[in-house]
Amino acid sequence: QVQLVESGGGLVQAGGSLRLSCVVSGADSSPDGMGWFRLAPGKQREMIATITRDSRVNYGDSVRGRFFISRDGARTAVKLQMNSLKPDDTAVYHCYVDYGRIYVGQGKQVTVSS
Repeated sequence: QVQLVESGGGLVQAGGSLRLSCVVSGADSSPDGMGWFRLAPGKQREMIATITRDSRVNYGDSVRGRFFISRDGARTAVKLQMNSLKPDDTAVYHCYVDYGRIYVGQGKQVTVSS
């Protein structure tokens, strides 16, 4: 059973930084892709960042240049470094992995105060 355990996030003032981590357990291979998306009240789900097995990355327009995704293949983990945070970044952030089917973490709250 593939499970994703997220950590990090929290409360920060605008302009600050936070980091999210996600460790995958229960899998016997590396996923095809990993990434993060976020959910905020009254907004649609927004893809934040993705990284492929060969470490190609892609970012959503709203976070490009401020957020950075990386993966630790040895631990099947993915991290999201979030810099220059804005109040609009406030949301629940979920990691996901693609093993042919998608597995999603429980989510971590990120709150950015103005």
